[in-house]
Order: sequence, then C-alpha cells, then structure tokens
Amino acid sequence: METKPLLAILGGTGDLGSGLALRWITAGYRVIIGSREHQKATTTCSELCSILAERDVDASLLSDMDNASAAAAADIVVLTVPFSHQQSTLAEVKEQLAGKILIDVTVPLMPPKVGTVQLPSAGSAAQTAQNFLGDSVRVVSAFQNVAADHLKSGNDIDCDVLICGNDPEARAAVVKLVEACGTRGFQAGPIQNAAAAEALTSVLITINRQFKCHSGIRLTGV
Repeated sequence: METKPLLAILGGTGDLGSGLALRWITAGYRVIIGSREHQKATTTCSELCSILAERDVDASLLSDMDNASAAAAADIVVLTVPFSHQQSTLAEVKEQLAGKILIDVTVPLMPPKVGTVQLPSAGSAAQTAQNFLGDSVRVVSAFQNVAADHLKSGNDIDCDVLICGNDPEARAAVVKLVEACGTRGFQAGPIQNAAAAEALTSVLITINRQFKCHSGIRLTGV
C-alpha cells in the first residue's frame, strides 16, 4: 500500500486552507495546520476537529504547528495565504522547503478591484514563488478556481482544477491530492501557465457577484 504524504497547510487558519484540510483528512491524509501564530493554528485545529467529529471522521490525523515547524515536518507543503503575505511567509520557511513540493494556491488579488485581473511583474504568483525559492523547491500551482465554501461543505464539487509546474512528477503528485478532494485535476503545463488559472479567479469573482453563486471551471471533451 502506498504511504500517503504528510501535508502542511501554511495559512491553514483561513477558509481555503481549512477546507482543504477537511477534504484531505476525510481522504485519510495526515494534515498539519500551520500559522505564523501557533495559537491561531491550535484554535482552528480545535474547530476543525468538531466538524470532523460531526462527520464521523477520524480527527487524530489533524495537528497544529507554527509555519516553520509545519514546513519542516511535512512531505508536501501547501501555501494558502493572501498574495500580500506570500513573500514574507515564504521567506519565513524557505530553508524548510528545500527539496520539497510546494503547492501554491495564492491568487494575486489587489483590493478593492479583485474582479480585475492584476498579475504581478513575474507573470503570476506561482512564478514569483518559484523565482524566490529557486530550483530546490518544486512549486506547483493549483486550487485557484475552487471556492472555499465548496471545500468546507463536504458535498460533491462540480469543477476542475488546473495544475501547473515545471516538474512532471510534482504535478502528478498534486493530481492525486486534487482527486482526493473529490475534484478532477489536469496537468496544465509549466509554471508560466499558472497565469491563466490565477487570472480566471478574477473572472469568476465577477461572475459570482452577478449570479450570487460560487462558480468554478469545468473542462469538456476530456
């Protein structure tokens, strides 16, 4: 039987990080909730344990640490902080990320115009992360177009996930994690292509405001 990797979610106290944690724990993965302030991670962990108990899911797979400790302990690290905190969080854990896969869920939203595409000078948030961390870290972009409410709900998710990164093995590993969340994952090319997924988030926000919904993307014909 294949051993599941230990996952750490940095910024796991937010809605998106919490939603991913619930999905992966339900699928049998061990998950560490990471936060810059350990107490926040502990509080979120307690809240998630209550939800898992209601769903009759083993909450012993969930633990909490500060960001640096979580990144050091994990096999695969997930970054779910706002774009404004991306650089400072990565600087905090750069040493601990060496040799690992980093799933960057960051979207470069620039309030108040979050419905307008505003990509950074590097081309995307994921490319910004890869440039900062260097080749010792395999950055993979994913989950930009999945609403946190869907992840937290526990219900079926009717959307797909685009997965971009320079390392094919890292992309394949993330496909498994996407599928564990109950969604389809598609390898969508190198890290440069993450710009497309990140830009789509602002498009979806505009649509969601119009129809008062949580829309996603779906690939047809595959």
